[in-house]
Amino acid sequence: MPVGTLSPKILLVDSSPDLRETIGRVLRRECFEVEDVADGEAALAAAARGPLDLMLLDLQLRKVSGLDVLRRLRAISTLPVIAMSADGGEVDRVLALELGADDCVSIPCSLAELVSRVRALLRRCEFERASTRGPVRAVGGLRVDLGLRQVVVDERVVYLTDSQFKLISLLTEEPGRIVSRREILHRLWDSHHTAEEHVCDVHVSNLRHKIERDPRNPERIITVRGLGYKLVAA
Repeated sequence: MPVGTLSPKILLVDSSPDLRETIGRVLRRECFEVEDVADGEAALAAAARGPLDLMLLDLQLRKVSGLDVLRRLRAISTLPVIAMSADGGEVDRVLALELGADDCVSIPCSLAELVSRVRALLRRCEFERASTRGPVRAVGGLRVDLGLRQVVVDERVVYLTDSQFKLISLLTEEPGRIVSRREILHRLWDSHHTAEEHVCDVHVSNLRHKIERDPRNPERIITVRGLGYKLVAA
């Protein structure tokens, strides 16, 4: 749990009363403060009221879908989001990552795994909040200010989600070094599951759309087949 005197507050958004009751009970038992709502409009209203530390978002909401909630949320907020998708909904999970979700889980899943993912994401956010002004890393026309959490590409400021910023920060630690998918999972998402390595590809693709001149022909984030990715000057 992040260091501090207050319990992290989680907004649980799910159309199933049973799931809200079950997940909410487990999170409260783990000393989280939980607000739960059943639909997308209520979720957006709660996010606007704040303050919140994290949102658990069901992608299969009625009326306003979870993907629409995420799209509208990202226009106004960088609130960390873990998307929850029915088992087999890989397309929805990929779309959620593209829209700015920080992590995705398949439902049903182990409640222990869900709590672990919540803690991992909150740890990343706490680390970022606790950081004082850090160094500025420059790689060609790319500049990453770790203190301001600002990324500038060819003199243009670009907006990155928390996960995208963590990824570019990792890649700029040692430009030119090959970073494996497994290392990305371990360093950024506290995960060792090789089955989730395709999630790295989605985040890299999303990042390329923010920092590459032509994402289809990347010049900065280079794929090293069978090994991972490396960042080079462009």
